[in-house]
Amino acid sequence: MNTLVFDIETVPDVSLGRRLYGLEGLPDAEVAKAMLTRRRQQTGDEFLPPLYQRVVAISCLLRSRDGLRLWSLGDVAAGETELVERFFDGIERFAPVLVSWNGGGFDLPVLHYRALRAGVQAPRYWETGDEDPAFRYNNYLSRFHWRHIDLMDVLSGFQGRGRASLGDTAALLGLPGKLGFDGSHVWDAWLAGDIVRIRRYCETDVLNTYLIYLRFELMRGRFARERYEEEVARVKALLREGAEPHRAEFLSVWESGAGAGEAAD
Repeated sequence: MNTLVFDIETVPDVSLGRRLYGLEGLPDAEVAKAMLTRRRQQTGDEFLPPLYQRVVAISCLLRSRDGLRLWSLGDVAAGETELVERFFDGIERFAPVLVSWNGGGFDLPVLHYRALRAGVQAPRYWETGDEDPAFRYNNYLSRFHWRHIDLMDVLSGFQGRGRASLGDTAALLGLPGKLGFDGSHVWDAWLAGDIVRIRRYCETDVLNTYLIYLRFELMRGRFARERYEEEVARVKALLREGAEPHRAEFLSVWESGAGAGEAAD
């Protein structure tokens, strides 16, 4: 079966903020600041819940019988609706196993709301067995099914107190992690018009997630050690083939001292 690892990057939905809080006439940066301040006053945390997020990048890694592919959906000028449509169209076409880090807690709820807003159809994704019995006991929506593997949720034993960040888990395995850019930088990069950097960051998160997934498949006995090593080598070959600087940086950090954790006791 095809495996699709995915990650999204988001910014505050300032259009929604303007409507909700009567902020017409304010520039985007001021509307976002007001949204974050309101959230902090209500909860003590500035992080906006899924309803208030707008998708600006979706990156994917597809492992299929044809090989391994890493890319960001659309081009740098693609609008949100196109990105969301492309994501759910991929599920329609390939019916892959989805793999994410906190996808059940954040990425997919965001995509639900944005698809709802844009009128994007995704019957395969929402299937729970009424039309296709194969989805009755294994679908994308149920937390304990396997068509979507939220690695953060699974590895924590479905316990909030056991959860870890992607960056920390990557460090545990000697993987490159965030490479000096994380989610807190996305809004500033968006305001600066640097969508390329956002997409590259999103792709490195996908790479980290996939490499953790490979180790997870080894741990649960789905891969023999030889298969695991072959798949890791496939990732390195993919990174060597590309000319993009973030891929070269990821590989360089991984193969230098940062990768030593993989051989640790």
